[in-house]
Amino acid sequence: GSRRARDVVYRVLSAACEDGDLSIEEAIDAVEDIFRRNASDLYKLNVANGSIHQKTMIADSTIASSCVEQDVLFVRIVWNDASGQHRCRVVPAGRFYEIARNKGVGLTFASMGMTSFCDGPADGTNLTGVGEIRLMPDMSTLLRLPWSTREEMVIADMQIRPGEAWEYCPRYVLRKVTKVLLDEFNVTMKAGFENEFYLRRKLVSEGHERWVPYDNSSYCSTSSFDGASSILQEVYSSLKAANIVVEQLHAEAGKGQFEVALKYVLCTLAADNLIYAREIIKSVARKHGLIATFLPKPDLNDIGSGSHVHLSLWKNDQNVFMGSNEYSHYGMSNVGEQFLAGVYHHLPSILAFTAPHPNSYDRIQPNTWSGAYLCWGKENREAPLRTACPPGVPLDMVSNFEIKSFDGCANPHLGLAAIVAAGIDGLRKGLKLPEPIESNPADYATKLKRLPQDLLESVESLAADKTLHELIGDKLITAVIAVRKAEIDHYSKNPGAFGDLIHRY
Repeated sequence: GSRRARDVVYRVLSAACEDGDLSIEEAIDAVEDIFRRNASDLYKLNVANGSIHQKTMIADSTIASSCVEQDVLFVRIVWNDASGQHRCRVVPAGRFYEIARNKGVGLTFASMGMTSFCDGPADGTNLTGVGEIRLMPDMSTLLRLPWSTREEMVIADMQIRPGEAWEYCPRYVLRKVTKVLLDEFNVTMKAGFENEFYLRRKLVSEGHERWVPYDNSSYCSTSSFDGASSILQEVYSSLKAANIVVEQLHAEAGKGQFEVALKYVLCTLAADNLIYAREIIKSVARKHGLIATFLPKPDLNDIGSGSHVHLSLWKNDQNVFMGSNEYSHYGMSNVGEQFLAGVYHHLPSILAFTAPHPNSYDRIQPNTWSGAYLCWGKENREAPLRTACPPGVPLDMVSNFEIKSFDGCANPHLGLAAIVAAGIDGLRKGLKLPEPIESNPADYATKLKRLPQDLLESVESLAADKTLHELIGDKLITAVIAVRKAEIDHYSKNPGAFGDLIHRY
């Protein structure tokens, strides 16, 4: 053990000296300090070490970094594009910690104009192969991959140059609108996602490959969970290792469909957590010879999958969505009602972000608990906006609201940014909600307005929505609309292409 320790320290310090990170004197100081402290701890020696010399502090930092480099082979730098796809650049660990950590890696402007069917920018995005941004790692998101322990993953910001935000960056846009919410109303938003997905296994018949349901069980089936227990245990452990709190897991109503519900956190963190949750679920499934897909409607004859999101408003660590005074309505505070009214008013436009693919609208249908009509309701799972009163909340009080029309093709940062922007508009204008719908909205089909029935309708709503343009940014919305129109055109001409999307989402 001690010989191995000496060998490791010698190799690390030798490399640090050769690279110019340490001088010989600093290396000697480091060795003396490391083994002095080790001996003191091991033999309980009462040695006064005093303060650690600055050189030793530098050496310790260098050793820690070098040890990581020796243990970790690759660092994946991840971003989520306008089409909702996860993409990454992979940098060898040594180069990452030496250069890319602080200087980022180059990426073409075209990266935010790509679609789910083509790795080139869509016409009309105003994004081309001319020009480059920097993918800047946000080291607060660094994660050692539980399913591939010699790799790390980090989520990146898109910047013109280190320290200068790019207006197309989804993470920047979400931070921008949440800052407006905080600065104007002293309120933050928290979010918790329910992740529905299908597990599928490969079946080869007569030379043809098909991906078929993992099982044929039903909603909350014990046998279904039992059959997938080893996979779900690994998913849970991996999420826990990423400091992502799981509230519930269960089998869903589709064949081979499951749900993993995450605890609510600040919306900026919730969006990052959703990216990691999707990565973890898909990667663990792949380890077991399966695929996990978050595609909204992978089988037109089965139940759809959503990423329902629960949202609440907070001030000084207090939930301010609830209200019980004479000025509040429906168990919501004025702030809560006005925010939700803004979301209600802009919901057709929001769908261009939260239900961003033509396939999304195969899911959003009446009588499927996905919210097909423009309405809201108290504990009404057929409404696209559902106010919730979970256990522990006083009777008739509302702690949060759920948006049903959010799915696994959505870029979570852009989806949440659109919701926050709509809520800001509701607060600025003091908007009020209509009366809630207390039964199946389909029963009021002649009185209620349908939400967009296809992606084109939501894109047209977004194009005319001046508030979202103002708060999110004209250039980004122009690019998003162009990506959506390209996908509408492609999949209308190639309906069979939907089948390949289980490998992308």
